[in-house]
Amino acid sequence: MSDSPPKPPQKLSRDLVESIECCSAEELQAVERYADALAQYRERETRLAEDDQDEVEDRPKELPDDVPTRATLTTKEINGNRYYYWQWREGDKVTSKYKGPVEDGE
Repeated sequence: MSDSPPKPPQKLSRDLVESIECCSAEELQAVERYADALAQYRERETRLAEDDQDEVEDRPKELPDDVPTRATLTTKEINGNRYYYWQWREGDKVTSKYKGPVEDGE
């Protein structure tokens, strides 16, 4: 461990650096845990947003009873085969329910 304080990354704003420089060791450890959790959350949100970019078909008028009305019909390709899935959000989670294979010509 060095006797001099670490240099902040250039990507951090000066205001942020000044804010955390005056924190105690305990506060800095709490900031570290929060920053790590926030980074994981943001990465997950990015992945979910990318998943939402999958090919989404026009929504049929009839939905199964256990699928909410806000669900959309999504096409996924798995091992060279295409399948329909109902997808919707439940809080932070994206839920999927298998509908069936995509028929040739669809």
